[in-house]
Amino acid sequence: MTTTLPSDLQSADLLGKAAERLPLMLDDLKRVISLETPSHDKDAVAAGAQDFVALLHERLGATAETITVGDTTHVRLRFGDGPARVVLLNHQDTVWPHGTLERIPFSTDDGILRGPGSFDMLTGAIMSVHATAILREHLGEDALNGLSILVTGDEEIGSISSSDLIRAEAAEAKAVYVMEASAGGALKLERKGTSNYVLAFKGKASHAGLEPEKGINAGMALALHLPLVADLADASAGTSVVPTVISAGTTSNTVPAEARVDIDVRARTAAELERVDAAIRKLATQPQLEGSTIEVLGGINRPPFEREQSASLFERATALSADLGLPAPEGVSVGGASDGNFTAGDGIDTLDGLGAVGDGAHAEHEHAVIDQIAPRTALLAALIADQLQD
Repeated sequence: MTTTLPSDLQSADLLGKAAERLPLMLDDLKRVISLETPSHDKDAVAAGAQDFVALLHERLGATAETITVGDTTHVRLRFGDGPARVVLLNHQDTVWPHGTLERIPFSTDDGILRGPGSFDMLTGAIMSVHATAILREHLGEDALNGLSILVTGDEEIGSISSSDLIRAEAAEAKAVYVMEASAGGALKLERKGTSNYVLAFKGKASHAGLEPEKGINAGMALALHLPLVADLADASAGTSVVPTVISAGTTSNTVPAEARVDIDVRARTAAELERVDAAIRKLATQPQLEGSTIEVLGGINRPPFEREQSASLFERATALSADLGLPAPEGVSVGGASDGNFTAGDGIDTLDGLGAVGDGAHAEHEHAVIDQIAPRTALLAALIADQLQD
């Protein structure tokens, strides 16, 4: 494969075309940000999906489909009749509850785009649409054969309903481009895998003042397990095991009959995820408080995204950036997972972090830098064309 732009794009001013589309991209961002889509509100996510279908038709003249898995609605737009060779991976659900727009309204002041989901990851989703539109206008729709755009609706809560859809869509792909936000402008070449658990402890309630000796304190059972859980971490291997949400009891004068703790696990390798999984399940068979019982809920969620799956696409991104006159991209490893973990875990070449430059994922200061949107859209267009050429 050459280290230059595909031949059909030699005369195309991709940077200029992307810059021309920036006002329209900002209009589209206002549109999608203004439709609040918190992951747990399935009706809101469905409404957002329907609007994204309409937007795709308006910008690309193509009819996308909605796919409902369980109670969650996703969007897919395929070009051509064959399997996908390039997949653009997006999500339109956000972590923000209804009413966030009242506090953090959409704005574009001082070159900064703000609003719930602006950084994570609606800017990347809109870039997917407009990079595709640039190629369609310059090369024609037939040149897009083999391209698939996915916009899922539950990434922020673990992609439980969308993971199989993502993996099936990308099964025969040459490249998956994940439009999650960048890491300070850098592309994401490696992500840790994740596991999520709940340990649910059961004891026996009794009156805390009159007869505490007749109870079995589930909260104490939980407390005795916390150091054992934390000891499963291995900093030298990059494995973290963190108890997060903890709850126990119902009233202040009752020995707790139930308690639970959420556990977040991150690891660089599948072997480490499996080691921790086996150890947590073994701990559940060894209650530290006599009479208590433990149930394990959850398990391995996303496999590790190892660097070898991004290497060739990062090389192409570097070469194409040079052809466009853009600075060479940086590449980093990050602890957070994305839907790219599924495709990379299946051995499919995957490049992540192609979306917004900015900061504040899941935070009050969430924002995207506007003058970075057009050049990154141009690079995405070049990357798509690069992998669609035979």
